[in-house]
Amino acid sequence: MLPLAVIIVLSYLVGSIPTSIIITKFVRGVDVRNFGSGNAGGTNVIRLLGWKVGVFVIALDIFKGYVATMLVTKLMYGPIPFTNVTPFEDITVIRIIAGTAAILGHIWTAFGGFRGGKGIATAGGVLLGLATVEVLVSLGIFALVFILSRYVSLGSISGAVAFPATMFFRHNVCKVDLQGYNTLIFFSIGIALLLLYTHRMNIKRLIEGTENRLTQLRIFDKYKKS
Repeated sequence: MLPLAVIIVLSYLVGSIPTSIIITKFVRGVDVRNFGSGNAGGTNVIRLLGWKVGVFVIALDIFKGYVATMLVTKLMYGPIPFTNVTPFEDITVIRIIAGTAAILGHIWTAFGGFRGGKGIATAGGVLLGLATVEVLVSLGIFALVFILSRYVSLGSISGAVAFPATMFFRHNVCKVDLQGYNTLIFFSIGIALLLLYTHRMNIKRLIEGTENRLTQLRIFDKYKKS
């Protein structure tokens, strides 16, 4: 069993596993960061190797966040080394901390010169066990915006903003009693701001009209040809 400091380090290292770099080097013998947007994420893998490999990488990145949040934290022992002023049990606070470490690991991976992805998929895996409804709504917003615009970045930005917005709406408008809302809302806003920061260049390109659309997604081509 491990103390909190080690849990944080382990979660960071789990998040740091450079799935896109590993997969592209295995499949094509290249570093995905040398192509397309230069980002070590699933979208760039789709551009380089197609949607099947890209979706596989995205699934692995989601799994990283889930593992750090729900599995690594089970190795924790003893009380947390600070006063828990939140309405959550200590284990939930530990999961929030570990999940944040995993997201930071994905963005600034220790195994890739601290040049990783933008954190959307890993953040989704972290939040899946903490705020399932909000994650599903954000995923729906992402899918809708992407289908209409073909901008993965715009979909990701919209999904990031939708997460705290959905939580706020459910609690304050729909009057759903969300456990630990007063803590989770600040955590969700922090995650959204971090993801907006990692997409800052995409936002600039969207404003300038120079952002690339993802047009290579040909999932249904075989049906169109038949």
